[in-house]
Amino acid sequence: MQTSLIALAALAFLAPSLHAQPADAPVELDLLLRGGTVYTGDDDRPVVGDVGIAGDRIVFAGRAMPAQFKAKRTIDATGMVVAPGFIDAHTHADTDLHSNDARKRLNIPFLTQGVTTAVIGNDGFGGWDIAAQAQRLRAVPVGTNVAMYVGFGPVRTSQLGEANRQPTPEQLEAMGRHVSQAMCEGALGLSTGLFYPPQNFSKTEEVIALAKVAARHGGLYDSHIRDESMYNIGLKGSIDEVIRIGHEAKLPVHVAHIKALGVDVQGQSGDIIQRIERERAKGLDITADHYPWTASSTRFSAALIPPWAIDGGRAALLQRFDDAAVQERLRGGMRENLRLRGGPDAILFSAGRTKYVGKTLAQVAKDTNADPVDAAIAVLRDGDLMIASFNQSDDDVRAFMKRPWVMTSSDSSQGHPRAYGTFARKYEQYVVKEHAISLAQFVRSSSSLTADTLGLVQRGHLRPGYYADVVVFDPARFAARATYTQPTLLSEGVRTVLVNGQLAVDQGQPTGVGAGRPLLRTPKAGSCG
Repeated sequence: MQTSLIALAALAFLAPSLHAQPADAPVELDLLLRGGTVYTGDDDRPVVGDVGIAGDRIVFAGRAMPAQFKAKRTIDATGMVVAPGFIDAHTHADTDLHSNDARKRLNIPFLTQGVTTAVIGNDGFGGWDIAAQAQRLRAVPVGTNVAMYVGFGPVRTSQLGEANRQPTPEQLEAMGRHVSQAMCEGALGLSTGLFYPPQNFSKTEEVIALAKVAARHGGLYDSHIRDESMYNIGLKGSIDEVIRIGHEAKLPVHVAHIKALGVDVQGQSGDIIQRIERERAKGLDITADHYPWTASSTRFSAALIPPWAIDGGRAALLQRFDDAAVQERLRGGMRENLRLRGGPDAILFSAGRTKYVGKTLAQVAKDTNADPVDAAIAVLRDGDLMIASFNQSDDDVRAFMKRPWVMTSSDSSQGHPRAYGTFARKYEQYVVKEHAISLAQFVRSSSSLTADTLGLVQRGHLRPGYYADVVVFDPARFAARATYTQPTLLSEGVRTVLVNGQLAVDQGQPTGVGAGRPLLRTPKAGSCG
């Protein structure tokens, strides 16, 4: 009886055609997912039942289809897991989603893992032209929904270029106007990448000033923190900086791809968790996302070159390679950064110039009979590459993953399997093989927690009236195929994916339908004048 009442109440959200039915006529659904093990994102206890969809909305999600409904198409989900479509809290899918290539815009590596929403603009890289981005996303089909941050990087560069200097009051005010524009146009909040130049040239006070602008509009602060290792202020100091920003700017804060990176901080996950949970207990809204891999991915220059040596960009760096006056300092800094990351064997070239891809820095050094630092400089003279950097312990990865405030993200990047296999790997490795987390935890951390944290309205849950973003996967087959040496293999085991009620994956195959939409956050009432 309760299921029927909820289903009937949901009709208010649906297309007018449903209301034209005679009172005693069956109500026609577009699609029925029948007999699956349904995780709604609200309750850790699944039910075996049905999910009914009309238009772009969920009509009911419960034990069995109420008698007053019939469906144009029924998909047998017996033995399958039916869950809210996964939401990737941190991606670098910006380029593909805005590509001129129609296939890239479909975001198939995400869809085939069950991801129905991708967040972009992360690590401080997103432009402040949110309205223009949204218009482009509406104009051409995209495979997934897209939510956007405004990035500190373009905002800062607009006033200071790539130089290591602090803004004048007038420049800071101009930067604030960019952030305000983005927030009024629907950005989730302000994203920073304080590890990366030129963002890492900023002082905390500069970031707080811009975070206050995002707060005024009801937004979030998301950060690739200043140091995930011991490059400068250290992992613990960087977490303290995020906490300070949250308190002083008075807004929720989020730690991107939380990790303990490198030999000096491995094992510190417990201390970081305790620090964050103390703040949460005192009322600070602080969350994080993570990816289930022990290797990170970044540019080779970001991993090895001290920040001072990148002041002025690549041209200035190349000059410093030939400047005898700075050689001792430069090479010493590179050698220390290489030590922090576990040495030359722990760095795998994953994307870029093909003569290096697939080799470790140790192999390149051996092939050229060079010291690892000399080999690194030679590689960087050729160009900057993406690397897979094996720098984390599985114990730390597992510890962060288990916390109820940590959600799933891929931090998708070229040359790393996380773009093609993050959600599938998390399920296969940590739910099925290790039993480190439950299936319910996996679903919640990949859907409802993310939607609720980011303020994605009527997403992330299987509820009547919510948008029909749904994944159906085979619990016996859902697994990643991508590896560090073959990073572009699609995951397997996802049977059905719905994005806004349309089939994006059907019978395990992408349909070519681009049903994604830009998801714009509504700014705080009265904040945009």
